[in-house]
Amino acid sequence: MKVFFLRVLFFSLVFALFSCHTKKQAPKPYQGGVILTFDDAYVDEWFQADSVLKKYNWKGTFCTCRIDSIGAPQQAKLLQLQKEGHEIAGHGYHHYDAVDFAAAHGMDAYLKQEIDPMLCSMKKRSLKVSSFAYPYGERSDALDSALYSKFTIIRGRAFCGNAPEKEGCYFRNSKYQYAFDIDNSHVHFSIPYLLELLDDAKKHNKILILCSHKTVKEVTGNYQTKFETLEFVCKYMKLNHMKFYTLADLNRFIDKK
Repeated sequence: MKVFFLRVLFFSLVFALFSCHTKKQAPKPYQGGVILTFDDAYVDEWFQADSVLKKYNWKGTFCTCRIDSIGAPQQAKLLQLQKEGHEIAGHGYHHYDAVDFAAAHGMDAYLKQEIDPMLCSMKKRSLKVSSFAYPYGERSDALDSALYSKFTIIRGRAFCGNAPEKEGCYFRNSKYQYAFDIDNSHVHFSIPYLLELLDDAKKHNKILILCSHKTVKEVTGNYQTKFETLEFVCKYMKLNHMKFYTLADLNRFIDKK
């Protein structure tokens, strides 16, 4: 009886050990890809970028501020971009620094002056806004909590320059995201490092989130991203069979449990 018990115990341990080593990680509900986001109100430049990138069947998220000040032609272009499958997201009504404004005037004042009128004006123009990008990329837990019920995805900016696997600019099963800045003036930006981020997304089936501002053919100042950089991303994705997403797409992949 004792020998039988020892044999049972032995085979149970072997089976448990084997099961641990052969257990596979559940597959992710998405394929590796990239989200290209654009901040501020450079609508004419974004529209031009779209004409350059259409051949790649791309998608972008245009985080727009000052909606009532940009002019009717620019508002019409945003609506056209939305009709083409791009996302129009919020970036503030006046583009106030959320952290500074809330600290100086209170959270209620921030919502009433920066968020509520933005959403009202966007809705009035048939722009479907469900995502928000913080102006200047600065955020706080208190702001995130205040905006929780107003947006499905909330995005800041990642200012670090670590190894790709340590960056915070990949989708992380949360409504709170960060993006890596690919403006030429950004201190950590370079094509070789961007390639590392893309390679990491491809290898580990991640969604990489990038942000920029004014899209240009040639860089003449700060907060500008060359068409050449955007084409580099698009060509990489096409070659490696990766997928374009918008910020709004991420809501489908968040574990709601």
